[in-house]
Amino acid sequence: MIIIIMFGAAIAMFASIMFIERRVPQLILSTLCGLLFVGSTLVMTLNYSHHFGMHQVTTTTRKSIYSASNSTMPLALYQPVGSSGRDDVYIYNVQERQKTANHTQANEFTTSKIKWTDRATPELVTTETRWRYNNSFFAALYMWSGMDGTLVKRTNTLEYPRTYVKLTVKQADRLKKIAQSPAAKQAQARAQQQGKTAVASAVQAALAKNPHMTAQQIQQVSQQAEQRLQGQMVKEMLKSTK
Repeated sequence: MIIIIMFGAAIAMFASIMFIERRVPQLILSTLCGLLFVGSTLVMTLNYSHHFGMHQVTTTTRKSIYSASNSTMPLALYQPVGSSGRDDVYIYNVQERQKTANHTQANEFTTSKIKWTDRATPELVTTETRWRYNNSFFAALYMWSGMDGTLVKRTNTLEYPRTYVKLTVKQADRLKKIAQSPAAKQAQARAQQQGKTAVASAVQAALAKNPHMTAQQIQQVSQQAEQRLQGQMVKEMLKSTK
């Protein structure tokens, strides 16, 4: 609306100067239109420069994610950007298997990081702060300005289980090639057999501490034990190629 007012005032001021012949009415109308034009321009400028009529709103969303490796291996993939680590791009899936992986944003407003947790499954927690209008009056006044929802800052926290292994995309590609070798396949087969015993032992130990565990808790212990073994296998496979 402020844009319409500004242009309307400019047109009205021009028309009053050009088409009103009587001096006094011309002076009054052109002055009023000029003040309206200057005022609307000032109000619009304040909105762009100081976010006049707006306030910051922070929202937090949480969603389940999966490893972008499209495998059962517990891998947390990322692409290094710069040397500080603040601009690294983390790659993940929002479904168990998908052709094109998702990734965190890479811009001056976004910071992404990994947080290791005791949870059995990974999650992405996104906290965003955006500019929103104070009320419907300012929303209508600054309609079409494009300022509503302007991003102030965003923090992506990828909460991975401690059993996951953090790898660059380059390391993940190397791991994929290693896993295709006959020796690696034999090692994986042996690890699976040993893993069944290790998972069973982990569940028994957990039940000994808490005999009243629910089925969901037992499943979580089993999943964490399996991920731990897979993570160790990944580290050993990568170490063997150094």
